[in-house]
Amino acid sequence: MLFSLAAIFLSSFVIALSGALMPGPLLTVTVSESTRRGAMAGPLMILGHGILELVLVIALLAGLAPFLVRDDVFIFIALAGGVILMWMALAMFRSLPALQLKLEVDEEKKSQNLVLAGILFSLANPYWTIWWASIGLGYILNSVKFGILGVAAFFTGHILADLAWYAFISIGVAKGRRFFSDTVYRRLIGCCASFLIVFACYFFYSGIEKLV
Repeated sequence: MLFSLAAIFLSSFVIALSGALMPGPLLTVTVSESTRRGAMAGPLMILGHGILELVLVIALLAGLAPFLVRDDVFIFIALAGGVILMWMALAMFRSLPALQLKLEVDEEKKSQNLVLAGILFSLANPYWTIWWASIGLGYILNSVKFGILGVAAFFTGHILADLAWYAFISIGVAKGRRFFSDTVYRRLIGCCASFLIVFACYFFYSGIEKLV
């Protein structure tokens, strides 16, 4: 049981980190606000992001729990999640040669309420919706087998990955550009893409095993 919970936590952390590393609206605003409000900008943005995701997880469990335990649903989610993970990994590998962590932002995107901004800019990212409709739902389906502790392990790993990256971004922006060379950034993306392939294969295996 303890090993399974640790595995859920670690895999959730790595998958969430892979998504957090890719540029998007939330990252752009975090960078912008960090230049004005310092290292707390990232954690405050993730607080809003985390509130939104906690509400979503609770809603999924409250309304979809009986639906999620069906074998056909598990197979579909596992296979669909594997396809999306593999697609994400290949896209990340293809983007590596030209990938840059751009710190320039539009002044109009600055926000006063960082917690609210974390909620709004998460919703503004289409990738966020796709992620939860496929990969996130797949992880909930796996973790709910271990009850509330399994879901807690999944959600804790997921949020800590977001918090770790965005806190790192805020500190780096507040202290200076030297912490964020494009070479280091590309290596991080490459490592995460490799992990995504491993987890995609795991999803494929889980779905096919249940199917046969």
